[in-house]
Amino acid sequence: MSLVVTDTLGDERVEFTADGDVTLYVCGLTVSDDPHLGHARLWFHADVLHRWLDHLGYDVRHVENVTDVNEKITARVGEREGWAAERDVAETFTATVFDAMRGLNLKRAEVYPRVTEHVPEIVDLVETLIEKGYAYESNGSVYFDVTAFEEYGKLSNQEVDALEAQGEPDERSEKRNPADFALWKADGVSEAAAREHAKHDHGAETPDGETWESPWGEGRPGWHVECSAMSTTHLGDTLDVHMGGRDLVFPHHENEIAQSEAATGEAFARHWLHVGLLEMDGEKMSSSIGNFWTVPDALDELGVNVVRTFYAGAAYRSEQALTEETIAEAEERWERLSRTYDRAVAALDSTDARAKAEDDDLRGAVDEARDDFAAAMNDDLNLREATAALLDLTDAVNRHVDAVDEARDDDAGGDGSADGDGSTGGDAAYDYRGLREAVEAFEALGGDVLGLQFESTSDGDVDLAGELVELVLDVRETEREAGNYERADDLRDALREVGVEIEDGPDGATYRFE
Repeated sequence: MSLVVTDTLGDERVEFTADGDVTLYVCGLTVSDDPHLGHARLWFHADVLHRWLDHLGYDVRHVENVTDVNEKITARVGEREGWAAERDVAETFTATVFDAMRGLNLKRAEVYPRVTEHVPEIVDLVETLIEKGYAYESNGSVYFDVTAFEEYGKLSNQEVDALEAQGEPDERSEKRNPADFALWKADGVSEAAAREHAKHDHGAETPDGETWESPWGEGRPGWHVECSAMSTTHLGDTLDVHMGGRDLVFPHHENEIAQSEAATGEAFARHWLHVGLLEMDGEKMSSSIGNFWTVPDALDELGVNVVRTFYAGAAYRSEQALTEETIAEAEERWERLSRTYDRAVAALDSTDARAKAEDDDLRGAVDEARDDFAAAMNDDLNLREATAALLDLTDAVNRHVDAVDEARDDDAGGDGSADGDGSTGGDAAYDYRGLREAVEAFEALGGDVLGLQFESTSDGDVDLAGELVELVLDVRETEREAGNYERADDLRDALREVGVEIEDGPDGATYRFE
């Protein structure tokens, strides 16, 4: 089955096509604040697409921009010590974006172009649009004439005559048509940005914002033209895939199409994939609203694997809700995958795994999991079903290990005592080949494609860690017997903080590594 995706342009499912290398452009952040989980949802789905295309044998050229020129950035100048100019603010938040990306285990893009280093390309593009009759200069600013591009509105399914005005009110007197949009803005920041800055008591005058020389005078690039210039500079005139949040369909991506295709005469992108919004408390997660969870805070509390498993719980094109229930489901799913992977590795690396042991059910489950995973991924990147395929494999692995453990325990007389070679006696043995294939499936599909980080706990370091945990549990039990329950609870909480979950049962305390 070939990969099928839902293309926003035409609003239909289409077979994915690419000529040779896949060029993937992702609309990056305006670096005016710390990144939150709403931003990271786009990153995750772009990352998984990149990983799946790698798995299918494509070479992927992935570019994601950094918008470091914007009125939202200038509005924060003076807010902190050292933020004396627009670039100071942008550099601070660019660093936090990159840190968050690394924490989320995202594959690195080929490049992360910044607006400030592509102004010459932006000016060249604007000049081309003027020469071809698609743009005009007015009072030192340059605007795109939406009526000159016949297909304007084809991505968002809107008619030019029905469009509302674009841009700030102070621009409208300069434009031929209210729906025209700015390619180049004369002078510094807009009046709207100045008003936004004035809302904050930064103790600083309204910054002018960085400006550059151009054929039309000193000014700044418009928001939409930046992405067209950066994407075509690094990936060529026609992209295979353009991704972004659903809230960018109009006006940003509609305007990208118009200015890019008007300038080159070529289709701008073969496939448009838009990621639905992340909702929290019933509203879109947003820094401006204040209902957000930053990526670093979420990673500290949940860990990268739970965050990625959460995102895999919903289709990229749909909205997703961040709730206690959806997080709990992600935690439970990751725990099943992680615990079973650890168990499979431990059995595989034990002396009880044998070359001639065969479990047709286990081997068949591995093949089925691979087939179901591929079918789900090719079905418009159905990550929930792909994850379900791996969860089905955990059931098969656990059945196999349980059956062998029970048989060997029976053969050993029911006491589970070990022989001198570390095995538990008897003829029952783990299917080495079947377990190896299962482990490789978890690593290749869950690890390489879904980006989960499987780390076996069967090595010597974890054996030592286990001995230390046992020692702490002995001390905890002594405290409980002495009636020092608060001290015992403190020890349990301390273990939990370092990733060791304690479960008290009738036969004593047991533990597992999170």
